[in-house]
Amino acid sequence: MTGPPFLVLPFMIRRFLTVAVLSVCAATAALGQQQEQDDKFSEQVSVSYVMVPFTVLSAKGVPVVDLKAKEVALLVDGQKVRTDLFQQSRNAPVSWTILLDGSGSMGLAGKIESAKAAINALIARRREGDDFALYVFDSQGHANELVPFTENPSAIARALDVVKPWGKTAFFDALAEMPERSELGRNPSRAIILLSDGIDNASRMTRATIEKRMEGVSIPIYAFGLREPGEQRAKRANVPVSEEMANIDVLEELAAASGGRLFVGNRPEELARAMDGIESVLRAQYLIGFPPTGKGGVKYRRISLELAGRGRSVRVRAGYRGTEPPVQTASSSREKSKRNERKKSR
Repeated sequence: MTGPPFLVLPFMIRRFLTVAVLSVCAATAALGQQQEQDDKFSEQVSVSYVMVPFTVLSAKGVPVVDLKAKEVALLVDGQKVRTDLFQQSRNAPVSWTILLDGSGSMGLAGKIESAKAAINALIARRREGDDFALYVFDSQGHANELVPFTENPSAIARALDVVKPWGKTAFFDALAEMPERSELGRNPSRAIILLSDGIDNASRMTRATIEKRMEGVSIPIYAFGLREPGEQRAKRANVPVSEEMANIDVLEELAAASGGRLFVGNRPEELARAMDGIESVLRAQYLIGFPPTGKGGVKYRRISLELAGRGRSVRVRAGYRGTEPPVQTASSSREKSKRNERKKSR
């Protein structure tokens, strides 16, 4: 030590303050860089083809399986679009991407056991051609692949046995990876099954970021909020509920925007019934699609469907991010009618 003690202390304080300031600056720069990347993502990501899976339900909630192409009109931002695809996938195989919450809170109140029961109920309904992939997310926000896509349901069941709840919840980050992962499945009919008890307390992504990132996802997300159904009813009645339950509305919004649904419950029989409903809907899907024109800016565009003279419930994705759609003109409508007439005469 080269100087008196009273000179050393100020030096140490100055050094500490310098390190602290540099740390704050680095953290601020990192946040700014993340926001810049998110903005860049939302500006540049577009699609070369818009595939729109949809399901039509009767007044009793039963899937309608006899629709014809002429009965369906696809609209983007309120304008009818010229489509080049209309297919029905009745009893078709499905690629199931399963994302399981492996955080510590899932070890409470039998939630992890309920989630495993729901997954086992799903794979027990396997039909020929179905394939499954299992991911578990951790507190770092990574979707860890436990089982790649397989047609062997016992591989999923064995992997579930080794899942032990631990750590915090970061489902925003993990869910953002799922649409791309689900493309690894072999079937055109796909679904993402998310099982979580709700609150996100470890993601780098904010609620606003995940909502923007998931805009236009064409694969339906079926979210299972592993809570008591009464908590959801209390929430809708504006009764104060837990923080976990308050965050489940994010799952509900993301599921609805993709054409899927949220189910709230934690009893095996409830979850099995929900799986029955999901399966019946996906086995009776229609696919309609079009290529965007490449004109206009890349932005989020709203999708809706019109059914000719039929008052039914439609489940369809909320929109896509891309350029302008091919708007249907009077001349294109006449040409479509002529093509349909030629098909009938053959």
